[in-house]
Amino acid sequence: MLDRTSQLETQNTQAKPRSDEAPRPERVSLMDRARRFWRFVVSQSFSSLTRRIVVLNVAGLLALVLGIMYLSQFRAGLIDARISSMQVQGEIIAGAIAASATVESDAVTIDPEKLLELKPGESFGPDDYSLFEFPINPERVAPVLRRLVSPTNTRARIYDRDGVLLLDSRNLYGRGDILRFDLPSPADEKPGMIERAWIAIRTWLGRGDLPLYKELGPGNGRDYAEVAQALAGQKAASMVRINDRAEVIVSVAVPVQRFRAVRGALLLSTQGGDIDQIVEAERLAIFKVFLVAAGVMVVLSMLLASTIAGPVRRLADGAEHVRRRIRSRVEIPDFTKRGDEIGHLSGTLRDMTNAMYSRIEAIESFAADVAHELKNPLTSLRSAVETLPMVKSKDSQERLLAVIQHDVSRLDRLISDISDASRLDAELQRQDAAPVDMHHLLTTLAEAANEVRKDDTNVVLAFEGGAPKSFTVPGHDSRIAQVIDNLIQNARSFSNSGGTVRVTCRRLKNEVEIVVDDDGPGIRTDAFDKIFERFYTDRPQQNFGQNSGLGLSISKQIVEAHGGRLWAENRTGVATHEGSEPLVLGARFIVRLPAI
Repeated sequence: MLDRTSQLETQNTQAKPRSDEAPRPERVSLMDRARRFWRFVVSQSFSSLTRRIVVLNVAGLLALVLGIMYLSQFRAGLIDARISSMQVQGEIIAGAIAASATVESDAVTIDPEKLLELKPGESFGPDDYSLFEFPINPERVAPVLRRLVSPTNTRARIYDRDGVLLLDSRNLYGRGDILRFDLPSPADEKPGMIERAWIAIRTWLGRGDLPLYKELGPGNGRDYAEVAQALAGQKAASMVRINDRAEVIVSVAVPVQRFRAVRGALLLSTQGGDIDQIVEAERLAIFKVFLVAAGVMVVLSMLLASTIAGPVRRLADGAEHVRRRIRSRVEIPDFTKRGDEIGHLSGTLRDMTNAMYSRIEAIESFAADVAHELKNPLTSLRSAVETLPMVKSKDSQERLLAVIQHDVSRLDRLISDISDASRLDAELQRQDAAPVDMHHLLTTLAEAANEVRKDDTNVVLAFEGGAPKSFTVPGHDSRIAQVIDNLIQNARSFSNSGGTVRVTCRRLKNEVEIVVDDDGPGIRTDAFDKIFERFYTDRPQQNFGQNSGLGLSISKQIVEAHGGRLWAENRTGVATHEGSEPLVLGARFIVRLPAI
């Protein structure tokens, strides 16, 4: 014994930490490190979108589980089954009590074999009606009640005809049993805060409209509704209540009668917590399923969010880099292969960025071209102004004044065309497209051009392939008229005196084609791509400075803004010699616009 005691003391001494050890600061440090690591993981892995997806999915699953736990029919079915079994049990016990309840010991004989053969609603008793009046003898009933009730784990109470309590299975004990009464603990008299909260939750989940169970005094049996009904002769009355600890109590009352005379009532009730333990076990199983489903939901939500939040974050970073112009040209991440909304967004942002860069490059190129084109007449104008005071001859002064006037007119033309080109895009975006009757528009332009003739050049108009109403396109009539007028004036400027400019309008399958032909020298082979560039002009020396070089560029810009195409080619004829190139008969400009 001493060795055992010394061994325990040695183990306790080894288990206690020494005074010079300080394990607690180390634990705190590890907890801080773990907490910091978790914050880092959360900040890096969980974006706002990820958190929202996870929370919403888990919240929906939680609401479903709470609804199942609150509205579950399992408890109702369990209560109904328990009521049915207690009714059968109560009728059997009531029959046994009625058979053994007489005060005279020689008047009633109980056969255990026949007692077991009783059916619900039957009672065992003698055939002699002289024993019609009988009181319930507690001394005789107690052993029978104890043997029949003990295996069922239910509480049985017997009331006489006046509702006075005769027997309570809680107070029954057999011969040789040791009685022990435990005094209530001071801590058990009043539940703590956590227990009260749990009781409140259980009451909210389980009570519904159930009445509150109260323990009545020995003489108040009729205050139980089911006991009063049983004493009134009702075969089996039941009631479901809930006690102050939120535990369901089911009670069934059966009349104790013999020869149709009610001499008392048997009240069977479940122990507090019997049904709730089964229900809570079922809810615990549901909660375990919820934990597994929630874990799967969180993982799937994170995988879903990673396919959304990650690409969206990369697209946002790319857009931010484009805004800051960290590099000369920033590429938006390409997710177009996904084939979903993220891919569509990626493709749209890439197209928008490319269009923006193209627009920036066009603006920069346009600004450079404008500076270059404005510099030439300004240089000439400056030279003429500086030379004018030094010239003594009147003829020389007139020539210099003519140069100044020519350069001023050229500057005015350049500034007007530059202003028109710069506000063209904004104007086309502000205005809504409307149906344009090309038959009426071309007829008006041809008549106006023939009224203001230049070098006797005639404009001939023809329509092919449809009625007048079939030549209708969506767009802006003033800008389309500007394109056709530029092409007509350009053709007249290259045509010889007395020549003809032919304008032909055709209705194709889904387009309207306008062809402008002239009888001029045609277009050089190396100039087909250049003629639509800004400030490019290829005219004879005597016509230098009469054009700004922006007409064809503006026309192409207007046509493309309407979803059409504009290109140039040469009209050719039969070659004069075998093996030589075809004869150029003039230039041809073709415009195709989508038709309505």
